[in-house]
Amino acid sequence: MDAADLTLDGLLDGRVRLRQPRGGLRAGLDAVLLAAAIPARPGDIVLEGGCGSGAVALCLMARVPDITVYAIERDPDLAGLARDNAALNGVAERLTVLTGDIADRALTRALPPVHHAMANPPYWPAGTIPPGALRAGATHQAMGPDLAAWTQALARPLRRDGSLTLVLPAEQALAGAEALRGARCGSLALLPLWPRAGQAARRALVQGRRLGRGPDRILPGIALHEGDSWSPAAERLLRDALPVTWS
Repeated sequence: MDAADLTLDGLLDGRVRLRQPRGGLRAGLDAVLLAAAIPARPGDIVLEGGCGSGAVALCLMARVPDITVYAIERDPDLAGLARDNAALNGVAERLTVLTGDIADRALTRALPPVHHAMANPPYWPAGTIPPGALRAGATHQAMGPDLAAWTQALARPLRRDGSLTLVLPAEQALAGAEALRGARCGSLALLPLWPRAGQAARRALVQGRRLGRGPDRILPGIALHEGDSWSPAAERLLRDALPVTWS
């Protein structure tokens, strides 16, 4: 991509530097929240589906430096940009970006066993397509595999009891949970994300465990704003790089 078509942005209060396209779907709140939701520990291996310019992986690696991430991105330009961003943030040796489709079985079968998998997948069923092919491909299933195909692909290299986490619009949370169950991920947990206390959730984090047999849970959730500012809970995730608590 031409440098004139990119912006240089900061995430996690500047801990992550991210070059991303001026137009199309840009990384922001969803990416940081998804990264915060991954229960990774030093030494773990993580898989991301649809990494775009690399925001989620880089935010996770900023919080848990000693992990290895494999990321899959079908757009060659975005995949190249993700590799450049890994180098920009000094993690090129631990972030491997593969160019290809998440539904390509050969691609996911070639991966080592992973401890965690994550995605901000195309969530809307076939229907209205937003302007811009890049944005449509990132948000609409009509442009590629559906939620079931995404979860099955992400679960394929996942270790027993490894986590698979999605960030979705709240309206799609139940569809995400159903897709996780179809990929043999149980012990489901749903964490609503409210704009403000008392308002309906707009986003949700949905997590399952590979072959998990525990009870499903709906967690208290997080209100992201108080007045005109981020809430203290949101500040801890978005600025302080602390993890989501799933207990």
